[in-house]
Amino acid sequence: MDLIVAKFDGNALADGEKIKNAAASVIKEYEKGNKVVVIASATSNTTDELIKLSTEAVGRLLTDSQKAEIMAMGERTSARLLKSALEAQGAKAEVIDPYNDLWPIVTDTNFLEAKIDLMQSQAKINTLKILLNQGIIPVVCGFLGKGPGGEVTTLGRGGSDITAFLIGNSLDADEIIIVSDVDGVMSSDPAQIEKAKLVKEISVEELRNLSTKGVQLIHPHALKYKTKDLYAKIINCSHVDLTASGTEIIGPFEDSTLKTISLYDYPLSIIAIVGDSLLSKEGILSDLTHHLAENNLNIYKLSVTDNSITIFVDKKEAQKAYHILHDFVLASDIFNSLSLGQDTAMITIVSLDIIEKPGIIAAITEQLRKNNIKIIEINSSQTAIVVIVDWKDGETAKELIDEILE
Repeated sequence: MDLIVAKFDGNALADGEKIKNAAASVIKEYEKGNKVVVIASATSNTTDELIKLSTEAVGRLLTDSQKAEIMAMGERTSARLLKSALEAQGAKAEVIDPYNDLWPIVTDTNFLEAKIDLMQSQAKINTLKILLNQGIIPVVCGFLGKGPGGEVTTLGRGGSDITAFLIGNSLDADEIIIVSDVDGVMSSDPAQIEKAKLVKEISVEELRNLSTKGVQLIHPHALKYKTKDLYAKIINCSHVDLTASGTEIIGPFEDSTLKTISLYDYPLSIIAIVGDSLLSKEGILSDLTHHLAENNLNIYKLSVTDNSITIFVDKKEAQKAYHILHDFVLASDIFNSLSLGQDTAMITIVSLDIIEKPGIIAAITEQLRKNNIKIIEINSSQTAIVVIVDWKDGETAKELIDEILE
């Protein structure tokens, strides 16, 4: 007997037929004797429609509390539709929403981007076993939380994934199955590239990086709760079968990625190459990096402006790289000159949580400014921040940045 957490997204519940099929796929497992917890998202486009209606009706006077209550109606409605479809096919089911005594997701009072109280939530999630042991399928509203005063909160867009993985983790589930209207993770966007193929396996880290860069398959925060032994996959609702193949999510989420700050062990030297209108020149980066690669030289960081390209290489290889690139510049009609600059320290901050904090870049720059540390370069993406300072300031800068991240 397995314990399965099946999360149906809005596209998998987009119409009556899909809701009926979702119920049928759950019933197949139920009839095998498996226990199933169902996580229901709002039906397709419902949340957007509710936001649009409330904005038109109330405008700027709409409070966050009211907005959370209104948005919650999408999940509360789809859960009831799914419960009814399950019961119509012979199962026992119960809707679990924030007004139910068994509601499991406890949060703070941030109505629209609530933070989960993990300890309280895990204790509440275990009470779902009461229903499971009675042969009842809990149909839990995804995306929603309950604040300390009983107020309805939301976990932010994509929050149903967080609900599913947290519940699966807390119940020591055998499987988490994310059901959508796609086959799984594709090698590229099939709407743009016809040759796109299904990726049968993807690591947690790979999926996390895709998710933070716009691929809306799984909320990256949900993957915090993926353990080594927790089997997880993404499948297409068209199969009407939870055992269908799709994309398996491999490996545990490493705790170290919650917040890491590291100083590269060795100094990096700056090589700056200058020219005019570089951004409009095709293939220059390819040519430049090719010259270094064929000489087994690694680039640790690279940045481009319209009149310069800055490359950071290991100090031990700086002279070799400098001479190779000098020959490249002389042979080019695009570049004019190059220089070998100071030794620098590279500090890398990786954190799924921190990057989403407003003002994090400003906080880092202000912290270093107050301590008279000059920033040579700073770059950020949705998953990392890289800060370059003088080599002599590296250790101090790392400690100062670590202070504001705690």
